[in-house]
Amino acid sequence: QVQLVESGGGLVQPGGSLTLSCAASGRTFSLYVMGWFRQAPGKEREFVGAISRIGRSTDYSDSVKGRFTISRDNAKNTVYLQMSSMQPEDTAVYYCAASLGVVVTSNRGSYAYWGQGTQVTVSS
Repeated sequence: QVQLVESGGGLVQPGGSLTLSCAASGRTFSLYVMGWFRQAPGKEREFVGAISRIGRSTDYSDSVKGRFTISRDNAKNTVYLQMSSMQPEDTAVYYCAASLGVVVTSNRGSYAYWGQGTQVTVSS
């Protein structure tokens, strides 16, 4: 299995940028499709984006497409979420997750391993 630890959350002003990191340990990182999800208070956890095992494919939710970018460094066992043009509606706890599936997916049930989450707040 794999253990995931997110970092980089915090307070950012509307229109600002923030980059989250997710460090993995345990089983070979490159075996996993990696995803980012978020959960706002009182809402369901929702898909943000995902990246394939070697980083050639990505997928994003419509709400973040063009503003957020996922990347990974398999040598560092780390996946990143670069967020820009942030808005108050991006406020949530952000989670990274790992899937042993073959393809990039937005299906939350496909991700067996989850980090503890990191809080992101967008406010002036």
